Amino acid sequence: MSYEAAGVSLAKAEEIVERLRSAVTSTQTPASAGVFGAFAGLYALDDTRLLAASTDSVGTKLILQRRAGRLRWAGMDVAAHCINDVLTTGAEPLFFLDYVAAYEIELELVTELVEGVAQTCRENGCVLLGGETAELPGIYAENELDFAGTCVGLVERDRLIDGPASCRPGDVVLGLRSAGLHANGFTLVRRLIGSGKFDPDLLLPPTLCYLDDVRDLRARADVHALAHITGGGIPGNLARVLPPGVGARIETGSWERGPVYDWITEKGVGEEEQRRVFNLGIGYCAVIPENDVGADDLVIGKLESDLQGVMFT
Repeated sequence: MSYEAAGVSLAKAEEIVERLRSAVTSTQTPASAGVFGAFAGLYALDDTRLLAASTDSVGTKLILQRRAGRLRWAGMDVAAHCINDVLTTGAEPLFFLDYVAAYEIELELVTELVEGVAQTCRENGCVLLGGETAELPGIYAENELDFAGTCVGLVERDRLIDGPASCRPGDVVLGLRSAGLHANGFTLVRRLIGSGKFDPDLLLPPTLCYLDDVRDLRARADVHALAHITGGGIPGNLARVLPPGVGARIETGSWERGPVYDWITEKGVGEEEQRRVFNLGIGYCAVIPENDVGADDLVIGKLESDLQGVMFT
C-alpha cells in the first residue's frame, strides 16, 4: 500500500517544482530574497526587514473532516500550516487570507472553516484580513469543496533563520512532536479507510502551530534551521534546510510516534513508505548547536559531513 498507488506521486511534485523554477526566477527584482523552493518566499521590505509568505491548502484531509463534521478543524489546519511555513524563516505572522471554492456555497460549512482559521489566528496574534469565497459549478463537481490560505509574516534581517548558511556538522536535530498526521498523506489514508467508519480523534486532529515553541527556543538557543515536516516526511523536509555536503542522521527510536502510526502499520503501510509520506509524530524540526540543548529538548538526530540528505538509523 503506497501513496503513489493511492494517486499521489511525490516524484512528480518535485519535477513540477523544477519545471516552474525558470518562470518564477524570471520575475525576480532586487527586492527578491531567499531561494526558490523554500518553505516561505522572502521579499525585502527595506534594508532591515523582510516579508515572508506562504500559501497552502488542507488537501484531501478536508474530505474526511467534512464526513466527520470537523470542518472547524480544517480551518485550524490551514492557518497553522501556513504560519508554520512562514515561521521557518524566523518571521512573526502578520496577517492571513483564506480562499473557499465549491460547487455550491453552503453558509454553515464556510462559517465553520473561517471560524477555525480565526481561532488559530487569534491564538497566534495573526490578523485574518479577509479572503475570497467562490461558487464554481463549472469547475467543481456537486458537493465538492476546497479550502486554502496565505500567511504573510515579518522578520528582521539580523533575525533571519537561514539553514544552508548556518548549519554545520555536529549540530543536533530537535524534534517537536505533532498532534498526529497533521495535513499530509490523506489521499493514502482515505484509501486505507475506504467507505468504512473511522475515528476522527485518531486521524484528524488539527495541525499544531509551533510559534510559541520556536519563540521559547530562540530565547535560549542559537537556532540554525527550522523545518516544517509536511509532505515528504522528515527526509523530504529536513534536507531542504541543510547545506551541500551536510546530512542528518536520525535516531528512529528516540521518540514515540503515537497510536495513529500503529493503525497505519496495521493497515499494511510499510516503514519506508511511512517515512516518505508522513511526519512520524514529529511536526517540526529545529537544528541547534549541541551545547544549546536543554534538559527538556527532544534530540532526534545529528548533522554529519559527507552524508547525503537524511538517513535513519
